[in-house]
Amino acid sequence: MDHRPQAWGRPRDDVYGAYDASYLHNNGPKTATQSPIVTGTSVIAIKFKDGVVMAADNLASYGSLARFTDVKRLRPFLSTSVVGFGGDVSDMQFLDRHLKELATDEAYEHEASSTTTDEGGSGAGEGQLNAANLYKYLSKLMYRRRNDFDPLWNQILVAGLDAHAKPFLASVDLRGTTFTSPSLATGFGAMLAQPIMRRYAATEEDAARLTREEAVNVIKECMKVLFYRDARSLDRYSIAVVTKDGVELSEDEQLEKQSWAFAERIRGYGTQVV
Repeated sequence: MDHRPQAWGRPRDDVYGAYDASYLHNNGPKTATQSPIVTGTSVIAIKFKDGVVMAADNLASYGSLARFTDVKRLRPFLSTSVVGFGGDVSDMQFLDRHLKELATDEAYEHEASSTTTDEGGSGAGEGQLNAANLYKYLSKLMYRRRNDFDPLWNQILVAGLDAHAKPFLASVDLRGTTFTSPSLATGFGAMLAQPIMRRYAATEEDAARLTREEAVNVIKECMKVLFYRDARSLDRYSIAVVTKDGVELSEDEQLEKQSWAFAERIRGYGTQVV
Protein backbone atom coordinates (compact mmCIF):
# COMPACT_ATOMS: atom_id res chain seq x y z
CA MET A 1 0.00 0.00 0.00
CA ASP A 2 1.18 3.52 -0.76
CA HIS A 3 1.53 5.30 2.60
CA ARG A 4 2.89 8.59 1.26
CA PRO A 5 0.91 11.62 2.56
CA GLN A 6 0.19 12.85 -0.97
CA ALA A 7 -1.74 9.64 -1.60
CA TRP A 8 -3.92 9.82 1.50
CA GLY A 9 -7.63 9.87 0.73
CA ARG A 10 -7.17 8.82 -2.90
CA PRO A 11 -8.27 5.48 -4.42
CA ARG A 12 -5.43 3.11 -5.26
CA ASP A 13 -4.31 3.48 -8.87
CA ASP A 14 -3.51 -0.22 -9.16
CA VAL A 15 -7.08 -1.12 -8.21
CA TYR A 16 -9.22 1.73 -9.54
CA GLY A 17 -7.03 3.14 -12.27
CA ALA A 18 -5.36 6.56 -12.53
CA TYR A 19 -7.14 9.41 -10.74
CA ASP A 20 -9.20 11.51 -13.18
CA ALA A 21 -8.93 15.20 -12.26
CA SER A 22 -10.43 16.50 -15.48
CA TYR A 23 -13.68 17.46 -13.73
CA LEU A 24 -11.75 20.06 -11.76
CA HIS A 25 -10.88 21.98 -14.92
CA ASN A 26 -13.42 24.50 -16.18
CA ASN A 27 -12.94 25.21 -19.85
CA GLY A 28 -16.23 27.02 -20.25
CA PRO A 29 -16.90 30.75 -20.07
CA LYS A 30 -16.40 32.72 -16.88
CA THR A 31 -19.58 32.86 -14.81
CA ALA A 32 -20.72 35.26 -12.08
CA THR A 33 -23.66 35.70 -9.73
CA GLN A 34 -26.82 36.28 -11.73
CA SER A 35 -29.50 35.82 -9.09
CA PRO A 36 -28.67 36.76 -5.48
CA ILE A 37 -30.17 34.38 -2.92
CA VAL A 38 -29.73 36.00 0.52
CA THR A 39 -30.70 39.66 0.28
CA GLY A 40 -31.46 42.69 2.40
CA THR A 41 -34.25 45.11 1.64
CA SER A 42 -34.59 48.87 2.05
CA VAL A 43 -31.97 51.33 3.27
CA ILE A 44 -33.27 54.87 3.82
CA ALA A 45 -31.51 58.14 4.61
CA ILE A 46 -32.30 61.84 4.91
CA LYS A 47 -30.20 64.95 5.39
CA PHE A 48 -30.73 67.51 8.14
CA LYS A 49 -29.00 70.78 8.88
CA ASP A 50 -26.03 69.24 10.76
CA GLY A 51 -25.65 65.84 9.12
CA VAL A 52 -27.44 62.74 7.85
CA VAL A 53 -29.65 60.04 9.39
CA MET A 54 -29.65 56.53 7.88
CA ALA A 55 -31.53 53.35 8.80
CA ALA A 56 -31.93 49.74 7.62
CA ASP A 57 -33.66 46.76 9.17
CA ASN A 58 -31.73 43.72 10.40
CA LEU A 59 -33.38 41.12 8.18
CA ALA A 60 -31.68 39.05 5.47
CA SER A 61 -34.15 37.00 3.43
CA TYR A 62 -33.35 33.63 1.85
CA GLY A 63 -35.48 34.05 -1.26
CA SER A 64 -38.92 34.78 0.18
CA LEU A 65 -38.06 33.27 3.58
CA ALA A 66 -37.31 35.73 6.41
CA ARG A 67 -34.31 33.64 7.44
CA PHE A 68 -31.65 35.73 9.19
CA THR A 69 -32.92 38.30 11.70
CA ASP A 70 -29.66 39.75 13.01
CA VAL A 71 -27.82 41.01 9.92
CA LYS A 72 -26.47 44.53 10.38
CA ARG A 73 -26.40 46.41 7.06
CA LEU A 74 -25.02 49.78 8.19
CA ARG A 75 -21.24 50.09 8.38
CA PRO A 76 -19.33 53.07 9.82
CA PHE A 77 -16.16 54.13 8.03
CA LEU A 78 -13.35 55.98 9.88
CA SER A 79 -15.92 57.60 12.22
CA THR A 80 -16.66 60.06 9.41
CA SER A 81 -19.12 58.20 7.18
CA VAL A 82 -21.76 55.47 7.14
CA VAL A 83 -22.33 53.00 4.32
CA GLY A 84 -25.72 51.30 3.99
CA PHE A 85 -26.10 48.14 1.89
CA GLY A 86 -29.18 46.86 0.10
CA GLY A 87 -29.14 43.72 -2.03
CA ASP A 88 -26.95 40.63 -1.85
CA VAL A 89 -25.56 39.90 1.63
CA SER A 90 -22.48 37.97 0.44
CA ASP A 91 -21.43 40.89 -1.76
CA MET A 92 -22.07 43.19 1.20
CA GLN A 93 -19.70 41.07 3.30
CA PHE A 94 -17.06 41.25 0.55
CA LEU A 95 -17.36 45.04 0.41
CA ASP A 96 -17.31 45.26 4.20
CA ARG A 97 -13.98 43.40 4.36
CA HIS A 98 -12.64 45.58 1.56
CA LEU A 99 -13.67 48.78 3.35
CA LYS A 100 -12.11 47.59 6.61
CA GLU A 101 -8.80 47.07 4.80
CA LEU A 102 -9.16 50.49 3.20
CA ALA A 103 -9.92 52.07 6.59
CA THR A 104 -6.85 50.42 8.13
CA ASP A 105 -4.59 51.67 5.34
CA GLU A 106 -6.13 55.13 5.55
CA ALA A 107 -5.66 55.28 9.33
CA TYR A 108 -1.96 54.41 9.05
CA GLU A 109 -1.40 56.91 6.23
CA HIS A 110 -3.31 59.61 8.11
CA GLU A 111 -1.27 58.99 11.26
CA ALA A 112 1.98 59.19 9.30
CA SER A 113 0.93 62.35 7.46
CA SER A 114 -0.22 63.94 10.72
CA THR A 115 3.20 63.32 12.27
CA THR A 116 4.92 64.81 9.22
CA THR A 117 2.70 67.90 9.09
CA ASP A 118 3.03 68.47 12.83
CA GLU A 119 6.82 68.49 12.47
CA GLY A 120 6.53 70.81 9.47
CA GLY A 121 4.15 73.17 11.25
CA SER A 122 1.17 72.80 8.87
CA GLY A 123 -2.33 71.70 9.81
CA ALA A 124 -2.93 68.05 10.49
CA GLY A 125 -6.07 66.21 9.48
CA GLU A 126 -6.10 67.18 5.81
CA GLY A 127 -6.34 64.43 3.24
CA GLN A 128 -8.41 61.99 5.28
CA LEU A 129 -11.16 60.27 3.31
CA ASN A 130 -14.52 61.93 3.82
CA ALA A 131 -17.93 60.71 2.67
CA ALA A 132 -17.61 62.31 -0.78
CA ASN A 133 -14.22 60.66 -1.32
CA LEU A 134 -15.54 57.29 -0.18
CA TYR A 135 -18.54 57.63 -2.48
CA LYS A 136 -16.30 58.39 -5.45
CA TYR A 137 -14.15 55.36 -4.64
CA LEU A 138 -17.15 53.01 -4.34
CA SER A 139 -18.71 54.33 -7.56
CA LYS A 140 -15.50 53.52 -9.47
CA LEU A 141 -15.32 50.10 -7.83
CA MET A 142 -18.92 49.22 -8.73
CA TYR A 143 -18.52 50.49 -12.29
CA ARG A 144 -15.32 48.47 -12.73
CA ARG A 145 -17.04 45.29 -11.56
CA ARG A 146 -19.96 45.99 -13.90
CA ASN A 147 -17.55 46.32 -16.83
CA ASP A 148 -15.97 43.00 -15.86
CA PHE A 149 -19.44 41.41 -16.16
CA ASP A 150 -19.13 40.39 -12.50
CA PRO A 151 -21.18 43.05 -10.68
CA LEU A 152 -21.60 43.36 -6.94
CA TRP A 153 -25.36 43.00 -6.52
CA ASN A 154 -25.86 45.88 -4.13
CA GLN A 155 -27.30 49.34 -4.03
CA ILE A 156 -25.24 51.42 -1.62
CA LEU A 157 -25.98 54.64 0.24
CA VAL A 158 -23.06 56.71 1.53
CA ALA A 159 -23.72 59.35 4.20
CA GLY A 160 -21.46 61.78 6.02
CA LEU A 161 -19.84 65.16 5.49
CA ASP A 162 -17.98 66.41 2.44
CA ALA A 163 -14.72 68.37 2.29
CA HIS A 164 -16.58 71.57 3.22
CA ALA A 165 -18.23 69.96 6.28
CA LYS A 166 -21.61 69.99 4.53
CA PRO A 167 -24.02 67.04 4.87
CA PHE A 168 -23.45 64.54 2.04
CA LEU A 169 -25.73 61.74 0.84
CA ALA A 170 -25.36 59.72 -2.37
CA SER A 171 -26.22 56.39 -3.97
CA VAL A 172 -24.47 53.93 -6.28
CA ASP A 173 -25.89 50.66 -7.64
CA LEU A 174 -24.55 47.49 -9.26
CA ARG A 175 -24.34 49.19 -12.68
CA GLY A 176 -22.28 52.06 -11.32
CA THR A 177 -25.19 54.50 -11.61
CA THR A 178 -24.61 57.41 -9.24
CA PHE A 179 -26.73 60.30 -7.95
CA THR A 180 -27.28 62.45 -4.88
CA SER A 181 -30.41 63.80 -3.22
CA PRO A 182 -31.60 65.28 0.10
CA SER A 183 -33.27 61.91 0.77
CA LEU A 184 -32.54 58.48 -0.69
CA ALA A 185 -33.89 54.94 -0.37
CA THR A 186 -33.20 51.51 -1.85
CA GLY A 187 -35.55 48.63 -2.57
CA PHE A 188 -39.20 49.08 -1.61
CA GLY A 189 -38.16 52.19 0.29
CA ALA A 190 -37.86 54.01 -3.03
CA MET A 191 -41.63 53.60 -3.48
CA LEU A 192 -42.89 53.60 0.11
CA ALA A 193 -40.49 55.78 2.12
CA GLN A 194 -39.36 58.39 -0.39
CA PRO A 195 -42.78 60.11 -0.66
CA ILE A 196 -42.78 60.56 3.11
CA MET A 197 -39.22 61.88 3.27
CA ARG A 198 -39.86 64.29 0.39
CA ARG A 199 -42.61 65.97 2.39
CA TYR A 200 -39.88 67.18 4.74
CA ALA A 201 -36.80 67.37 2.49
CA ALA A 202 -37.85 67.88 -1.11
CA THR A 203 -34.95 70.27 -1.70
CA GLU A 204 -31.57 71.02 -0.17
CA GLU A 205 -33.07 74.15 1.40
CA ASP A 206 -35.78 72.08 3.09
CA ALA A 207 -33.18 69.64 4.41
CA ALA A 208 -31.10 72.53 5.78
CA ARG A 209 -34.07 73.54 7.94
CA LEU A 210 -34.62 70.08 9.45
CA THR A 211 -33.39 69.47 12.98
CA ARG A 212 -31.81 66.24 14.10
CA GLU A 213 -34.88 65.23 16.11
CA GLU A 214 -37.20 65.86 13.18
CA ALA A 215 -35.00 63.84 10.81
CA VAL A 216 -34.81 60.91 13.24
CA ASN A 217 -38.60 60.94 13.69
CA VAL A 218 -39.14 60.94 9.91
CA ILE A 219 -36.82 57.96 9.51
CA LYS A 220 -38.56 56.06 12.31
CA GLU A 221 -41.95 56.71 10.72
CA CYS A 222 -40.63 55.45 7.37
CA MET A 223 -39.29 52.27 9.00
CA LYS A 224 -42.72 51.68 10.49
CA VAL A 225 -44.44 52.11 7.12
CA LEU A 226 -41.94 49.72 5.52
CA PHE A 227 -42.65 47.10 8.18
CA TYR A 228 -46.39 47.46 7.54
CA ARG A 229 -46.14 47.21 3.76
CA ASP A 230 -42.98 45.27 2.84
CA ALA A 231 -43.15 41.52 3.46
CA ARG A 232 -39.33 41.32 3.41
CA SER A 233 -38.84 43.75 6.32
CA LEU A 234 -38.45 43.43 10.09
CA ASP A 235 -39.43 45.43 13.17
CA ARG A 236 -35.83 45.53 14.44
CA TYR A 237 -33.48 47.90 12.70
CA SER A 238 -30.20 49.84 12.83
CA ILE A 239 -30.06 53.62 12.76
CA ALA A 240 -27.03 55.90 12.37
CA VAL A 241 -26.60 59.65 12.76
CA VAL A 242 -23.55 61.26 11.16
CA THR A 243 -22.45 64.76 12.22
CA LYS A 244 -19.19 66.65 12.56
CA ASP A 245 -18.83 64.97 15.97
CA GLY A 246 -18.69 61.50 14.40
CA VAL A 247 -21.00 58.54 13.88
CA GLU A 248 -23.64 57.46 16.38
CA LEU A 249 -24.80 53.94 15.47
CA SER A 250 -27.49 51.94 17.24
CA GLU A 251 -27.91 48.43 15.83
CA ASP A 252 -30.83 47.03 17.85
CA GLU A 253 -33.72 49.48 17.66
CA GLN A 254 -37.32 48.29 17.98
CA LEU A 255 -40.33 49.83 16.25
CA GLU A 256 -42.63 51.57 18.69
CA LYS A 257 -46.33 52.51 18.73
CA GLN A 258 -47.37 50.09 16.01
CA SER A 259 -51.00 50.12 14.95
CA TRP A 260 -52.56 47.66 12.53
CA ALA A 261 -56.01 49.25 12.59
CA PHE A 262 -55.62 50.31 8.95
CA ALA A 263 -55.47 46.64 7.90
CA GLU A 264 -59.19 46.17 8.50
CA ARG A 265 -59.86 48.51 5.60
CA ILE A 266 -57.77 46.41 3.20
CA ARG A 267 -59.91 44.19 1.01
CA GLY A 268 -58.98 40.55 1.49
CA TYR A 269 -57.48 41.02 4.99
CA GLY A 270 -58.28 38.37 7.59
CA THR A 271 -61.68 36.66 7.52
CA GLN A 272 -63.70 39.58 6.23
CA VAL A 273 -66.10 38.96 3.38
CA VAL A 274 -65.26 40.84 0.18
